[in-house]
Amino acid sequence: MTVLENNIKKVLVHVLLWICFSMFSISVASIEIGDVPNEMITRLIFNPILFYSNSLLLVPYLLLKKRIGLYIVFSILLLLVFNYLIISIFGVSFFRFLNHPVQTENGLLKIHNIRYIAPTVFSLSFFLLGGVFGLANDFYRRERNDKIKVKEQKEMELQFLRTQLKPHFLFNTLNSIYFLVRSKSEDAPEAVITLSELMRYMLYEVGKNKVSLEREIEYINNYISLQKLRLADSEHIKLVIDEDCGNLKIYPLLLISFIENAFKHGTTHDGRTFIDITITVDEGFLFFKVRNIIGLKKKDIDNSGIGMDNIKSQLEYLYGGNYSLTTCVEEEYYNVYLEIYLL
Repeated sequence: MTVLENNIKKVLVHVLLWICFSMFSISVASIEIGDVPNEMITRLIFNPILFYSNSLLLVPYLLLKKRIGLYIVFSILLLLVFNYLIISIFGVSFFRFLNHPVQTENGLLKIHNIRYIAPTVFSLSFFLLGGVFGLANDFYRRERNDKIKVKEQKEMELQFLRTQLKPHFLFNTLNSIYFLVRSKSEDAPEAVITLSELMRYMLYEVGKNKVSLEREIEYINNYISLQKLRLADSEHIKLVIDEDCGNLKIYPLLLISFIENAFKHGTTHDGRTFIDITITVDEGFLFFKVRNIIGLKKKDIDNSGIGMDNIKSQLEYLYGGNYSLTTCVEEEYYNVYLEIYLL
């Protein structure tokens, strides 16, 4: 919806509300006092001037700027001038009530006296309602702007987190290919091709809001294949993937940091790597499990690497309460359990 359409919609809503309120007031007057005073109709037409003068001018330019004295002065002047003009032009006001003795019946004010004071009370009420509306409008505007700022800040942080991950990943992968080249491995050309597939995904897919879960799993497969090429013993690296991903989508690069961390810590002193990765899908839920042996690097596993810190921040921002993340150490194994609702 464009700004113009939004403004037109607001104007129409306000007009409709004024019409409804006016019809209600006229109906009540007809029922209670038998007729509709001319002044009442006049004030119903012109009272919105008081409402919007207060809400759109006095409140934002004086009250909210803490010019309390000026606000009070201009408010009194506005009410006096408004009522004076109504009296002067239409010659009817609640002051007529002062020319009539107060008539009571059984100690109660007769209803026909109310007709003279009610219009001016309405004027004051409209003015005060305008002030309340102006304050409420300012409150919701500030709240909306704060939410926009927070969202923009989080978007910037998310982009920063993702740009951090790219060089981190590239650094590790180039080291792996360098190792293959130095050892004159026949797998080096395949490693370069696999890396190109990974980089193509990161360059052209990661910028999207969401990607298909199938493409993200393909990326993980390529990454693990590349890691296996540089390892002397990859026999104990297991990957179990649920092939039925449906049409589910996921924010990119959410899972790879846990896998990177597993490869970083999952190698023992004798060069063997123990990693189990399971990815399953059930009724819109993604279940992701990574289990690796605690090998050469045992300290500060949870906070190691740029990727682990980043992934926690991304999950909180992107999925809020729609995910569950648990990490724990069982004997000599480090376990990650992640559950995300993708629908």
